[in-house]
This record gives sequence, C-alpha cells and structure tokens, in this order.
Amino acid sequence: MEALYSYIDIFATKGIEYLLVIGFLILIPIFWRVLTAPSRKEEEVVELEEWFRISPELYYHRGHTWAFPEGDVIKIGMDDFAQKLIGRPSRFHLPEVGTNIYQGEPGWKVEIDGKTAEMLSPVSGEVIEVNEKVIRSPEIVNEDPYSSWILKVKPRKSSLKNLLKGSLVEAWMDETLEKLRERIGENMGRIYQDGGILISGIARAIEPKNWDRIIKEFLLLEE
Repeated sequence: MEALYSYIDIFATKGIEYLLVIGFLILIPIFWRVLTAPSRKEEEVVELEEWFRISPELYYHRGHTWAFPEGDVIKIGMDDFAQKLIGRPSRFHLPEVGTNIYQGEPGWKVEIDGKTAEMLSPVSGEVIEVNEKVIRSPEIVNEDPYSSWILKVKPRKSSLKNLLKGSLVEAWMDETLEKLRERIGENMGRIYQDGGILISGIARAIEPKNWDRIIKEFLLLEE
C-alpha cells in the first residue's frame, strides 16, 4: 500500500541556503574594506605630506634654503624638499670665505651627474665659514639636511626679513606639494621605491631627460 505521507529532511533542503548565508557573512568585511579604502589620490596626499620634513626652528626661503641664527652668525643650508628633489649630489661648489652673498641670489652650486643646480641664498652677508664635511662627503646633506649646514654667514641687518617661519612655512609647503602633484601627473609610479617610499631624486623620476628643468622650476631659478 502506497504511503500517504513522506518524510522531508528539512536540514538537507536548507543546507544550500545556510551555506549562502554563511558565505555572505564572510564576504561582508571584505566588501566593507573595499568600500571604505582610501582612493589612490588620498594615499598620494598622505605620503607626500609625510615624506618632506620641516623644522619649526628654522627660517625658510622660497627657493628651498634655510637659515638659523646663532648669535651674530647665521647658518644656512638646503631644505629637505630640495635634497629629495635633486637627489644624491656628487659635489658642492661653495663660495670662498670673505665672499658677499645676497638674499634671493645664487649662494652656492650643487653638482649632480655632471649637471649643476644653483641654490638661492636665504640671507645677505659675508661668508665666514664653509662646511668642510659637506665638501668631503656631499651625501651627508641627504642624510640630514638640517644639521648639515652649508655656509656660515655674518649677516647684514634685517637679514631674516622676507623669510618664512611657523604657520607660514606649513602653508607654503602645502602649495609646493600641490604643485608637485600636478607635475607628477601620471608618473606617480616612477617616484616610489618598493614599499611605497618616495625615491631620492624626484626631478629625474618625473622628467628623466629634462630633470634639471624641474629643479629650476621648484628652486625658483631663472631659465
């Protein structure tokens, strides 16, 4: 006699649905990370801002040089942005002791792969000492541009006038980084090492054949 009732395994029929629900729950965190992850542009902004150091104790010239008064003497050098833009120098050409240099005019030269870039002096005055360590080992400027001064100058009155300090430095660097992002454009991949670290020698990475033109643009040098 044919059975009037048949047994249905509820758990067996619901098995696929249970697996789908479990799979969905597993995928939720993955989708959430994708949706909330910062865009590539946001990552670039953070990395650029964190890459360039500024010191609150220093006075800055817009040509990316700095000045630090010590009594009657002022130490001057190139800032962190400048050394990373230029890269590893092979030689410094420094003025002789007794030379007068002037704010906003070339104070010394940096040689990189046979080409030279001038650095604008942040102050006016008489050179009373040059840093022999920089002459012997130019790469120390890459290691710490703020302790590796270039020249010591006996300044004229109001020599720190027209230089930037404090919040003005931060605003100026924000403008500089925005300009750098525009120049980088689609070449962003070229300026990163493995691990997402910016390379030293950004100008060459942006425009390999005419990198000296990038240097002149950012260091306020005339063509």
